[in-house]
Amino acid sequence: MKKMVPEQMDLSRELPVVMGNVDYEEFAWRLEEIDRLLRVSGIEDEFIDTALFGWEQEGRERAKKDDRQYREPSAKNLSRMQGIFREALRCNIARLLTEKEYRPFSMRLADSTLLQWFCRIKRFETIRVPSKSALERYDKVAPEENIRTLVSRLNNLAVKGQVGLKAGLDLEAYFSDATCVKGAIHFPVDWVLLRDGVRTLVKAILVIREHGLKHRMPEPETFLRKINGLCIAMSQSRRCEDSKKKRKSILRRMKRLNLIVMTHARQYREKLSKGWNERTDLKEGEVAQILRRIDGVLERLPLGIKQAHERIIGERQVVSKDKILSLYERDIHVIVRGKADAEVEFGNTMWIGEQSEGLIVDWELVKDKSPGDTKLFRSSMDRIRGVFGCYPNSVAGDRGLWSTSNQEWLEGEKIFSALCPRGVNELRERLQDARFAKLQKRRSQTEGRIGIVKNNFLGRQLRSKGFEHRELAVTWAVLGHNLWLLAGLRWAEEKEKRKAA
Repeated sequence: MKKMVPEQMDLSRELPVVMGNVDYEEFAWRLEEIDRLLRVSGIEDEFIDTALFGWEQEGRERAKKDDRQYREPSAKNLSRMQGIFREALRCNIARLLTEKEYRPFSMRLADSTLLQWFCRIKRFETIRVPSKSALERYDKVAPEENIRTLVSRLNNLAVKGQVGLKAGLDLEAYFSDATCVKGAIHFPVDWVLLRDGVRTLVKAILVIREHGLKHRMPEPETFLRKINGLCIAMSQSRRCEDSKKKRKSILRRMKRLNLIVMTHARQYREKLSKGWNERTDLKEGEVAQILRRIDGVLERLPLGIKQAHERIIGERQVVSKDKILSLYERDIHVIVRGKADAEVEFGNTMWIGEQSEGLIVDWELVKDKSPGDTKLFRSSMDRIRGVFGCYPNSVAGDRGLWSTSNQEWLEGEKIFSALCPRGVNELRERLQDARFAKLQKRRSQTEGRIGIVKNNFLGRQLRSKGFEHRELAVTWAVLGHNLWLLAGLRWAEEKEKRKAA
């Protein structure tokens, strides 16, 4: 599948020498080390080659769809595309290490000579950095399984000692835990859904009208003003006397407004689907996007109205599995964690497993409702064996991972179990074992590792839309984390060498 062609590196200015800032010195050193890891490990070439293959496959599919003959790309086009894919990989990694968001990173990239060098931005004459929209496309340039393959290759090289460290990282112990990755949704989630539905449908109607297709109706902006006023009244009703009665009255007005807006949206949807080619200047892809937006809301908004009615007017509890948490995100769940700062969270369960030095060797973002930590643990062990060819020698986890079946399975595979027992007496007895106590003490650091991945690489709230994009964002975060960790281990070794000298 080798698609890459030889390319000439662009001329660029030398990096400036910066003195007096130790943090910048370490940051620059780590970026240089990550640059070396990308080149020496071969994951950069593998990413580019796979992306080129996918790009050609898309070209063939488009040619087949348009009933035309596919023309093989020239060497010049291949060179141009592999430059784009190289920039995409490096921009994604650099963004994870700095700003996270597209717009702030684009601004920082335009201002930073160091990041321009790392991202392979041409810096000899005119400096042209990718815009926020280009960065968003870079983020989704490859499917999740391709990025997961890169992480697995990097981890294998780290374990074999082929990443420049004094010795390979071991799989002696495996530490794992589950957490929640919050979705970008509103709270509360009952009457706010009605506001979201009106806003989305009215904005879609405004777009259609701006492009020349109109149907008789009141000015769309009046519906936005009405729903905003009702939302303000709903928020303030809690502090009034007879608040329950007022909230029910306001919700009934919201429901009537939603039904009117839905009727107008259906009429505009029908007109757009039938007459967009003759009566508007919209392109086919733009029309499809508008129709998907309207259809998605029209499908789920009635369920949201029913849910709000049950909770506010009927004063009945809605079962968690039947709740609609967002009109736009279908794979978001209610996760009861029982934490001091988060009794309940809304998002997806994420599994993370690390080895002793902190390298993340396994991860999973669960699409459906979590089957439980005990089952996630077993599937994680199977994935580790698939990547490294063997199980870890020992495992450690909290009470959520312990079960009789897991204990029996670990004994059968001759893996030392440091899973925390659920019984107090049994835990007290097992703590007498020095190996168990040592592994349990180290296991507490996994909470910190989860916090690093969520806060420093994913961002406090994952803004990616759709489960596939959230899963992809998590895998990009793991790749960025592991590169940063390996570079940090090399930095620590270099500091020891300097001290010894």
